[in-house]
Amino acid sequence: MRLRPRQKAFVERSVSALNARRNTLGVAPTGAGKTIMLSAVTGESIKDTGAKVCILAHRDELTAQNRAKFERVVPNVGTSVVDAYEKSWGGQVTFAMVPTLARSSNLDGMPRLDLLVIDEAHHAVAASYRRIIDRVRDANPDARVFGVTATPNRGDRKGLREVFDNVADQISLGELIASGHLVPPRTFVIDVGVQDELKSVRRTSSDFDMSEVANIMDRAPVTEEVIRHWKEKAGDRQTVIFCSTVEHAAHVRDAFQAAGISAALIHGEMPSETRKSVLADYAGGKIRVIVNVAVLTEGWDHPPTSCVVLLRPSSYKSTMIQMVGRGLRTVDPEEFPGVVKTDCVVLDFGTSSLIHGTLEQDVDLDGKTSCGEAPTKACPSCGADIPLASSECPICGDAFDEEEGGPGVTATPLSGFLMTEIDLLKRSSFEWVDLFDSEEALMATGFNAWGGIFWFEGQWYAVGGRKNATTRLLGIGERSVCLAQADDWLNEHETDESAFKTRGWLNQPATEKQLKYLSPEARSDFGLTRYKASALMTFGFNKRDIGRLVEAAASVGRRAA
Repeated sequence: MRLRPRQKAFVERSVSALNARRNTLGVAPTGAGKTIMLSAVTGESIKDTGAKVCILAHRDELTAQNRAKFERVVPNVGTSVVDAYEKSWGGQVTFAMVPTLARSSNLDGMPRLDLLVIDEAHHAVAASYRRIIDRVRDANPDARVFGVTATPNRGDRKGLREVFDNVADQISLGELIASGHLVPPRTFVIDVGVQDELKSVRRTSSDFDMSEVANIMDRAPVTEEVIRHWKEKAGDRQTVIFCSTVEHAAHVRDAFQAAGISAALIHGEMPSETRKSVLADYAGGKIRVIVNVAVLTEGWDHPPTSCVVLLRPSSYKSTMIQMVGRGLRTVDPEEFPGVVKTDCVVLDFGTSSLIHGTLEQDVDLDGKTSCGEAPTKACPSCGADIPLASSECPICGDAFDEEEGGPGVTATPLSGFLMTEIDLLKRSSFEWVDLFDSEEALMATGFNAWGGIFWFEGQWYAVGGRKNATTRLLGIGERSVCLAQADDWLNEHETDESAFKTRGWLNQPATEKQLKYLSPEARSDFGLTRYKASALMTFGFNKRDIGRLVEAAASVGRRAA
């Protein structure tokens, strides 16, 4: 398995910061491959040593997922588990459940650690995490602590400074959208006559006063406008709505239902089984609109969701990004057959977009694509070293004004999403071939796998194959998204040795053996290279499967966007 170039940069910067500071935080949103990068940082940090590591997670399923991905990224390293069912420190790397390990009886059995890795590191200052961190540092003052999170700023405004004093790298949603790993948001800031009132709402220690927000937003005329705009701009998209209070959310749900739209409510006070049942109905397509209060901002994704409605403002930009991020996942056509998702409609009826500006303002695309040390600045509030382009400190949560945010940081409304596409053809570790010089069929090959994107009846389709396996439909939608899905397929099944983009033989003339398998038209191309001949042969051998998958997908009428 290989890492994307941007993931490699994240890993290099994190390892460098760990070596220099003995602690660091990495910030990466959904879609960045957080667990893969966490695993790679761990692998690089213990390479050729007997260092003992513990990787923390707060849920059973995360512990299992992290262990499975680690073993793919860093093979041949022994692993073990400490959870409710098993308590083994036998592996060089142990995956531990925080609620289990934090108990005194289990902490007593924890060996001396050299590296502690914290997934979802915004939890690191919670009491249970601190018991573990303090015990690790007491036993080994030189132990290093590495954390990864998509959401560093906590709702209680309790900063992470007591655990981390720097941020090694920060991947933004904007980068992932530009590279095709997330779909772009198409955002509408809608004033229904309450923006001036919302601007006067007081801020509490954690956010705006949501009871005041509800007094403004929870009115029948406002809700009627919400439904009208939703019908006009979202159509039949699966939608998640964020409200201020449970009562407000219930009224919004009732209004959608009265308008003949299937809708359900989910909030933190519901029994967990009821909540699971509602989410299952939404995932199964029985519910079109799901309304929630501070429940679905993190740890939940349903990729076919392609509309997000904001009926509450947020004093944290990270919270706004969390909410919008629920609708930006790309769709795996094998998991969701027939669903085509090209963008996400965001309807902002509050003031979040006006307060925080565009999603991409935190990223300097040119400055973040190379490897090596990232440019940093000191947070004026807590002094932490953070990425230069940050407009909100991931350690303490303080937001900077335009001047403090750095060059090019402006608070423009999110009335549309403008981002220059990152050209994966150049950035990919694989050489992509325009098979027929028409830009309608591109393919890249490795030793074990191949990937291609194909234009058919107004849509792009990504297809991948590998040795001794069935050819797969990888994606449907925009060119950049399909290219990212095909490139990730190659990264998943190839190694650094087989990503031979820079190998000298690529441009050598095609061999006589290759020419025998090619069409007369291809054989007459005197500039045909060995690599393009290989790609053409791969296409020829798999043409029937590719055509079958693409035509079957094109014939399905159900769409998400």
